[in-house]
Amino acid sequence: MTTHATEVSAPAASAAPAPSSDVATTVARLRQTFATGRTRNLEWRKEQLLALKRLIEENETKIADALEKDLGRSPFEAWLADVASTSGEAAYAAKNVGKWAKRRHSRLEMSQLPGRGWVEYEPYGTVLIIGAWNFPFALTLGPAVGAIAAGNTVLLKPSEVAPASSALMAELVPQYLDNDAIAVIEGDGVVSQELIAQGFDHLLFTGGTEIGRKVYEGAASHLTPVTLELGGKSPVIVSADADIKVAAKRIAWTKLINSGQICIAPDYVLAEASIRDQLVDEIQKAVTAFEAKNASGGKRIVNERHFNRLTTALAATKGKIAIGGGSDAANLNIQPTVVVDPSTDEPLMTDEIFGPILPVVTVQNLDEAIRFVNARPKPLAAYLFTKAKAVRERVIKEVPAGGMVVNHLLFHFATHKLPFGGVGPSGLGAYHGKFGFEEFSHRKSVLTKPTRPDIAAFIYPPYTEKAWKLARRLF
Repeated sequence: MTTHATEVSAPAASAAPAPSSDVATTVARLRQTFATGRTRNLEWRKEQLLALKRLIEENETKIADALEKDLGRSPFEAWLADVASTSGEAAYAAKNVGKWAKRRHSRLEMSQLPGRGWVEYEPYGTVLIIGAWNFPFALTLGPAVGAIAAGNTVLLKPSEVAPASSALMAELVPQYLDNDAIAVIEGDGVVSQELIAQGFDHLLFTGGTEIGRKVYEGAASHLTPVTLELGGKSPVIVSADADIKVAAKRIAWTKLINSGQICIAPDYVLAEASIRDQLVDEIQKAVTAFEAKNASGGKRIVNERHFNRLTTALAATKGKIAIGGGSDAANLNIQPTVVVDPSTDEPLMTDEIFGPILPVVTVQNLDEAIRFVNARPKPLAAYLFTKAKAVRERVIKEVPAGGMVVNHLLFHFATHKLPFGGVGPSGLGAYHGKFGFEEFSHRKSVLTKPTRPDIAAFIYPPYTEKAWKLARRLF
């Protein structure tokens, strides 16, 4: 869920690579467990899902502490984003996995009768999940819910960029879950490369588009099916008829969560000219209110590399800095910042921002806003604020995106009832709830036929003219 997640191409100094023997031994253990058939048992799946729920809930304080060390995250945001979402996902899957796993019968055509047909959901085997640093638990253990519900064995590779969270996951998973079926391996990009080279039965990667391409290439040599949850520049269209005060609060609140280090954070706003200044003023009021108790005056960036990337982009802008703009290199803090009308070819408008900087671009009307979004790669999310049904329906139909929210942001990630994923360069595949179960399941078609009476004997050779006429009528 980030453009700047686990690096697969280069090691990070914060994590020591796992020995090759550990990788091979762990993968072999998981495959051996899958071969026993233990993980196919529905009761085992439910037990593991409920154990995962307990892991999260019983260690909420430890998780919050780890997220504070890694990201400077507040306890409330830690609970909302990583604890509540993951435990809720696990509980929902435990409750419904029996229903999801049932055969799905289909009514066959006349030419196939007598016979019965259905879809049989079967696990892929051993699944690799490479998580992201910005929401380490939600984006590592969250996808594991679908993999476990589908009956797979699972290897988790947390991001080394969030070392405290990675270490806590490695400590807790063996305490709560079946360690012969669900395991954690820590390490850097070298470890990720070595894991991909093992040739898993399915792979889910959360990270940036460029790294996602490398993961896809590595998996292709083994024909490993992949789910890629990537990123992109998620737009917010604010129509002239929108409730500007509410839109401003919701945009500001979302942009400030995790210091804007969210793949579905608003990356830029397209505001109609008649309401642009009002929107910027209301965003400033919201930021002032939300950050009133923030003594540092800035938002914490995960590391120096990303801090430098953001401040360099901000220094290069040709837009007007309407809010904020300051930074503190010693503490890796950047003030919540709004830039009005930056150049479309500068880094703030060409690269995913992934920080507390929000460009606001002026458009004259809805037509221009739609053209602007559609002239760029398909985003992971698209947002719209409007009171008009006609505007809503037009944007839904004309703007492609992994997901869309109208009159709010982010909440499509929080529901178990809708799939979450990207499209084109923003991702491949989707998960959450039943959709996660299906993403990690092979839908095997099964057709059964009786042997007596052998009523289709007319299709056996030698072929007669009469048989051909009958076959034409049936088939």
